[in-house]
Parts: sequence; structure tokens; C-alpha cells
Amino acid sequence: MAKAWIPLGLFLVLAVTVTDSRAASPTAATASGQLAGKSATVEGVALDEFLGIPFAAPPVGALRWKPPQPAPAWQGVRQAQAFGAQCMQLGLYDDMMFRSKGMAEDCLFLNVWAPAAHTGGKLPVLVYFYGGGFNAGDGSEKRYDGASMATRGIVTVTVNYRLGVFGFLAHPALTAESPEHASGNYGLLDQTAALQWVKANIAAFGGDPAQVTIAGESAGSMSVSGHMASKLSRGLFARAIGESGAMFAPLAPPDRAAGEALTELFATAIGKPSIAELRAMSAKELLEATRIQKNFHFGPIIDGRFLTQSPEKTFQTHQQTDVPLLLGSNSQEGACAELLNDSPPSAKNYRQYVTSRFGASAGKVLAQYPANSDAQALQSCTDLATDLHIAHSTWRWMAWQHRNGKAPVWFYYYAQPRPATRKPVPGQRPDAGAVHSAEIEYALGNLDGNLVYAWTDADRTTSHVMQSYFANFIIHGDPNGKGLPAWPAVAEQGGGLLRQTIDAHTRTEVDPHSARHAALQSVIEEEAKSEQ
Repeated sequence: MAKAWIPLGLFLVLAVTVTDSRAASPTAATASGQLAGKSATVEGVALDEFLGIPFAAPPVGALRWKPPQPAPAWQGVRQAQAFGAQCMQLGLYDDMMFRSKGMAEDCLFLNVWAPAAHTGGKLPVLVYFYGGGFNAGDGSEKRYDGASMATRGIVTVTVNYRLGVFGFLAHPALTAESPEHASGNYGLLDQTAALQWVKANIAAFGGDPAQVTIAGESAGSMSVSGHMASKLSRGLFARAIGESGAMFAPLAPPDRAAGEALTELFATAIGKPSIAELRAMSAKELLEATRIQKNFHFGPIIDGRFLTQSPEKTFQTHQQTDVPLLLGSNSQEGACAELLNDSPPSAKNYRQYVTSRFGASAGKVLAQYPANSDAQALQSCTDLATDLHIAHSTWRWMAWQHRNGKAPVWFYYYAQPRPATRKPVPGQRPDAGAVHSAEIEYALGNLDGNLVYAWTDADRTTSHVMQSYFANFIIHGDPNGKGLPAWPAVAEQGGGLLRQTIDAHTRTEVDPHSARHAALQSVIEEEAKSEQ
């Protein structure tokens, strides 16, 4: 039976950041040199902020498409009061609000928010990886701001990593020059380098290198699943949080041969067939080439270094880093229009799509995503788009860790729709469900950094609960805490698995979607066997 919870509305506090009046800039000593940050006060808590810290050498020139190298040391005190450049990317998403100044290939910077009274290096640490399809994003985005989490006693870090063609190009020549006979996944190697930097330096900011939680949304969540699977990341984190996304089917990474073949087609298309010619291009020229050749999408592969086999196989054989895991997805991750190419969402059109996409397995899909009326077809189509887009991969990650891991798993279903916008367009309606990426501001306590939406008391209640769950997990390895609806770890009950539905009335339920995910898993695995 579901546990209903009525919000008390006692914690509707605006998060406001102001410059602190303390005269001296906070300082921190890292392995590369001394840093001078800036002071801030958030919700009455004094914080130290260190922005734009280089954690690796600039990946330019001969270091383009090389694993990240150590950051060079500097003399004197380096100013760390402004965000570093964002990594090279096309302007793909209109909801990304960057605070960095410009874009450059020299972009491997991270940012730290810490309580000002830190001593002894014993505070828990959150390292957050942004989303953006491995082709966009930046650690300066307002929704990832670390100040609110820092007020909870958590040293919070956001990390830049190389994107798109700069971060994920594989090439036979790169493979040949690699001691590990690997190429690709440079963006993921950047993340690993950042975690190594955190292990070596975070005590200088009050953080405990033995209490690091890695987290991320979308591509960042997929990255977290990859770090749990990668041997390179062992010993660099103690807990993991995934928000919508995993490197599991249908988002499993292809092998290196496929990545190399994609690069060779791209290089031929732009008339730069050799790696020397590609390296000789300016960053702007290379980025513009990806704009023109827009059918080439560079992302994670089984490169032979960061990943030596599919992450799903790693979890199936219990070779993953087995740490407490908190993860989930949103109620409306996808839209029916993505499947039907903007055709009317009728039962007829939807059934035609399912038959075309799944062939002999169409009946099994329609049994779980039915279309007995146009209204039902629209909901089923939206659910199927949600699962194929990202929710099903997240469910598989949860299921395999629950089945084959020893550490506990907490699984959520985020269902709070965003409210109306402050300046609604005529005819505009709020989303019926929680769309992809909608939970970020709620989870990190950053509603007030997003001025697009007219946040309500229900939104602030939801944010308080979700951020508290996250903070408790980061601090204690368990999301539960005083004043919160109880959240049991994943367990079998009533023919399904327990999950926490998070919205204005957060509650525990038996996952009603287990059957549809199991059916979809079976269909996807059958397709994979037929393609072998």
C-alpha cells in the first residue's frame, strides 16, 4: 500500500547568494599552486567559492585527442574567482544558462563550493557531471550551482569535460599511437582526471577524499554508470547518483571499430582524412565542420581504456564498483512526436509505428503500451518514447545493481511537472509530466536560479524533499532523514520492486512499470541476438 505524505510547507526559503563582506579572499593550497577564491553568503551560511581551477593541461595542439595530462604548476597565487571557458560545443539546447566567459578548447576546469568554516578535511564531497548528450553543457550552468548543497555541509564540485568531436573521436591512428591500443572517450577520461584531482586536493577545501559521491544528469548520469563500470575509476568515489540515463541498452556504447569507422567517414566528408590534418584544424574550424556534417554524433564507445567491455556486461558479471546507488528517471522523458515524426498521435499511427519499429515483437510491445483508443495511444506513445529515450536504460542499471550488487539501491520516479512560465506565450500549457532534465533545479536546490518558471509552494516543497534526500545520501550513504517520507531501498514486494515517487506528495510505491520494462528488455535483447 502506498504511503501518502502531505507536505507541511515549513521550508519555503529563498536561496539568495550575495558577496560576503569579509575583506580577505579565501585561499587553498593545491598540488599545482595556491588559489585565491571568493566569499559568499547563502541562506545565512558563509561559503568559499573557487572557480575556474585547471585540473589538467590544456588539451590543445598535440594534446588534442590525448588522455588528459597533469595541470602545470604556477607560481604565486592564482585567482579562482571566475568560471573558466566552456568546452567547444554547438548551441544545441536553449535551456542551458552558462556563466562562463566564452568557449575554448582549453576548457578543463572545475569549480568548488565549500563551507567557509571547513577544517580537517572531513566534509563529504559531491562531484557533479553535467548533461547535454556528450555534445553540450558546462560546469558554470546555473542549475548546477553548488552553493545550496554547500550550505548543507557538502563540498560541491562541478567539472568540465571535452565534448563532441573533441571529446569522443576515435581513429585508427590514435589507437595505434596509444600504449593501451585505445582511442575515444577523452571526455570520460577528463572526468576521471578530475576525480583524481579531487582525491589529491579536496582536503584543502575541507573535503574528505574517502567520502566522494559522483552524480550527474542525462549524459552525466550515463557517465556515472560508466565510472561504476570502469577500472580506471576504482577507489575514486564511495557513492553514486544517476538522474536519467545509463550506458545500458538501448543506450549501450558501440565498440571501438564502430567509432573508428564513424570518424573515417567524417574525416573523408570534410576532406581531412589523416589525424595530422584533423589536429591541424583550428578548434573553430573543427566545430564548424560538425555543424555542417550534422549527421555525425560522437559519444562514448568501448574504447579499450576507460571501457574494456559493455557496462551492462560488467554489471551482469558483478565486476562493477559496488557502492550505494541512488538513481531514477522522470515521468515524461520523451514525447510522442519523437516517435511519430509529428504525425497525429492517433491509435492507428501509433500502431503503425510499433509494427514498423518492432516487427514480430510488436504484439509484445503493444500488450504493455496499448492503443485501444486515441487517448490511450497518446499516453502509451509518450511512455514508450520516455523509456526508449532514457528511462529504460536507467531501469536496467537499477535492476542489475539490485540483482548483482551487494550495496543498497534507492530508486526514484520523479513526477513533479514544472509550473507555468513567468511570461507565458499565448496557447502555451505546462507539461503534463516531468520532462527530461526538469528535476535538476529541484535536486540541487536551485529553483531561484531559473527565472523562466513561476515556482509555487508545491515546487519548493518538492525541492526541499528531493534535495534533502540527495544531501542525506551524500553525507550518510542513505537518503532517509528526520522529517522526510521514508524511502526504503529497492526490494521485491507485491510482484514488483519498491520505488519512491517524488513530487508534491512524495510516497513509496511498488513500481507499476516493472512489467513494461521487463517486456521491453526482452524485445531489445531479442533484436540484439537477431543482429549478431
